[in-house]
Amino acid sequence: MRNGWLLAAACLWAAVRRFCNGQMDLESHSHHLRTSPATGNCRRLLVALGVAALLSSAAIQVVAQDASAQHPAGITIQGRVLNSEGRPVQDALVKLVREGVSTGLETKTNAAGVFMFSAPGTGRYLLTAEKAGLTNRTIPLEISLMGEQKQIEVALADAPVAHADSGASSAPLTQPMEFADTPNFTVAGVMDWTAAGGHGSDTSLRTSEALTRETLKLKANASRLDSADSTRSAGGADQTEDKLRAALAGAPTNFEANRRLGDFYLRAHRYVEALPLLQAAYQINPDDRDNEYQLALALKGNGSFSQARKHVEKLLAHGESADLHRVAGELDESEGNPLAAVHEFEQAVRLDESEENYFAWGSELLLHRAILQAQEVFQNGAKAYPKSVRMQTALGTALFAGAHYDEAAQRLCDASDLSPADIETYIFMGKIEMVAPNPLPCVQQRLARFADQEPGNALANYYYAMAILKGQAQPENQQVLQQVETLLNRAVQIDAQCGEAYLQIGILEYSQRHFDKAIDDFNKAIAAKPELVDAHYRLAVAYDRIGATAKAALEFHLHDEMKKQQAAEVERQRREVKQFLVGGQPTYPSAR
Repeated sequence: MRNGWLLAAACLWAAVRRFCNGQMDLESHSHHLRTSPATGNCRRLLVALGVAALLSSAAIQVVAQDASAQHPAGITIQGRVLNSEGRPVQDALVKLVREGVSTGLETKTNAAGVFMFSAPGTGRYLLTAEKAGLTNRTIPLEISLMGEQKQIEVALADAPVAHADSGASSAPLTQPMEFADTPNFTVAGVMDWTAAGGHGSDTSLRTSEALTRETLKLKANASRLDSADSTRSAGGADQTEDKLRAALAGAPTNFEANRRLGDFYLRAHRYVEALPLLQAAYQINPDDRDNEYQLALALKGNGSFSQARKHVEKLLAHGESADLHRVAGELDESEGNPLAAVHEFEQAVRLDESEENYFAWGSELLLHRAILQAQEVFQNGAKAYPKSVRMQTALGTALFAGAHYDEAAQRLCDASDLSPADIETYIFMGKIEMVAPNPLPCVQQRLARFADQEPGNALANYYYAMAILKGQAQPENQQVLQQVETLLNRAVQIDAQCGEAYLQIGILEYSQRHFDKAIDDFNKAIAAKPELVDAHYRLAVAYDRIGATAKAALEFHLHDEMKKQQAAEVERQRREVKQFLVGGQPTYPSAR
C-alpha cells in the first residue's frame, strides 16, 4: 500500500514538474534563471503537491515504522588490523562501544587480521584495537543508515621499548630524520568511502575528484625518472639507441652493455624492451645495486609488482633510502594497500625532503580524501619548492577540495605565472571557475592570457568565454555576450567534439528565444558528447517550448536514466577508493 502511494505521488510530481519545466523561460545562462507568470502558478501547484505528500507521508508513517521493526536492516562493520608494515595482526582484541554506553562488543582478529561486528543500531561508536607489543588505536565511527556496511583497516604502530630497570621508554636505535614542519596527524586506517570527505555541491565534489585524478597525472608526467639518482648514466648524450644496440651486439654477455641499453629504454618508459636487458645484467652481476634498482623500476612499469617488491625489499635490507621507500609506496598503492603506501611516502620525506617525495606523499593523502592533511603536506612542499609548478597546482587542487575556492584559484594563478606556457594549469583554473559559487579572483585574467597564447585551442576559448559569462553583472551587456558567443563559436570550429561549447551556445540561443537554433545546438552537443546530461534536459525543455511534447518526453526520460546511471557509476568508483582515517589535527605553520 505504501509503495502504491509513493508510486502515484512520484508519477504525479513528475508530470507536474515536466509541465512546469515547459513553462519555465530559461532565458539566462547556466547560472541565471528568469521566470514567466505561468511559472509562478506552477510553483504554487508544486507547493500544494508537497503539502499533500507530507500529509500522506504522515498517514503511512506508522505502517512504515511497524514494518521496519519487524524487518530490521542489519549493520555490518568489517575490517582488518594491520601492523606498521601493512601486515595482518592475528588475535588482536577489537572492541566496539556505542557512545554513552559503558559496555560494548568484543572480538578477536583471525589469521588474516580480519574482524566483524553486527552493530545494534545507528549512532556514534568508538572502535578500539589492541595487541601486546603494539600501540592501541581508537577510531570514531558514525553509522547513519540501517543496512549500512563499513569496511575499515586499522593500523597499529610498534609500541615503545621500555628500559628494564626503570620502565621508561627508550629512544629507538635509529631515530628518523626530523624534517621541518613535522605534521601533526597520523593516518590510522582506511574505510569505505561512505562519505566523500569533501565540501560543497555534488558538482563541486565530482570536479574535485576529476582534478585529483589529473593531479596524479601531473605526478607521473612531471616527476624526474627515478633512476636519475643512479650513480651511472646510460653513457652520455652521444649514446644513441643504435650505438648502444651495436655495443650489445658486439658483447652480448657484457654487464655494462646490457645495463646501458636497458637504462636507455627505462628512461624512455619502454619497459617491455628494458626488462630483459636489465634482467640479463642482474644475472651477470646480482650484487650491483644500481642495476637492481633499475630492474625493480622496469618490473613496476611492466606491471610485475610482486617481483618488483622482492627486489625493493632486498635493497632495503642493505640500507634505507628515500627512493626505495617511495617506490615501495607506489607498489603498495598499486597492490591495493594504501595504508602501507602512505607510511612509505611519509618515510621517504623524512629521509629526503625532495620535491618528488613531498608530491608523492601529498598525492596519496589527496587520493584517499585526507584533504586537510594533503593541504598541509602540499603547503610545506610549496614552501620548500616555491618554483614548482606541479606543487602549486596540487595545493590548489587540495584547497579546492576543502572549498577554499579563492585560495585555490590564487595557487593555480601562481602556478600559471611560474610557467605561462603550461596548458594544464589553465585547464585546472577553468574547471574550478565553472563550479565555484562566485567568480574567482585572478582567473579571468589568466584565462584571457591562455586564449591569447593558444588561439587554436578549443578549451582556451571555451574556458575564457565561461569566465567572462560568469563575471557578467545584471542586466547583461550585449556587447560582452557577443564576445562570449564569438569565443564559443570559435571553440566548436576548432574542435567539433567540444560538446560543452555547443551546449552553452544553445543556452545563449534559447535565452534570445531562438528555440529552433537552440535545439540544433543541443543536438550537436549530444552528438559530440552523449554523456552531457544537461544537454538532454535543455533539449527536452526546448522541445516542450515549441510543442514537441513526444520528443520532450523522450529527452526527459533519457536525462533521468542517464543521471541515475552516472550517479551509480560515480558511487562505484568512490567505493573503489578507500578513505583514510586520520588522527590528530593538521597544523599550518607560517614559516619553514
